Amino acid sequence: QVQLVDSGGGLVQPGRSLRLSCAASGISFSMFAMAWYRQAPGKQRELVARITSGGNTNYADSAKGRFTIARDNAKNAVYLQMNNLKPEDTAVYYCNANRYTLAEGRRDYWGQGTQVTVSS
Repeated sequence: QVQLVDSGGGLVQPGRSLRLSCAASGISFSMFAMAWYRQAPGKQRELVARITSGGNTNYADSAKGRFTIARDNAKNAVYLQMNNLKPEDTAVYYCNANRYTLAEGRRDYWGQGTQVTVSS
C-alpha cells in the first residue's frame, strides 16, 4: 500500500520560513521522481518544485531563489524548504511521487496535503 504523508505546514508571517516534509512508504522511493505541488483557493494545482531520482531539480519561477527541494533516500523522505514566504504562497501543498516505465506508463501518487498560510 502506497502512502505519502505530508507535514510541516502552518501559519507564518511574511518573510518567515517553513520546511515541509513528506514521508513515503510502499514504493521503491529512490526510483521515483518527487515533487511538491500547491493549490490555492480557486486556482489549479501547480508544480512548485521537482527532484528526479538522480537528484536533478527544477522550480517554478515563483519558487526560484526562495524554495529548495531535497530528498533523503535513506529515509524515504522529500523536503521543501521555503524561505522568505509571501502571502501569495498561501495554498495547500501536496507531495507527489511519479515514475514512468514502458511497462506501466506513468504512475503518480499523492500525499493528503498540508496547509500553508502566509499572513501578518
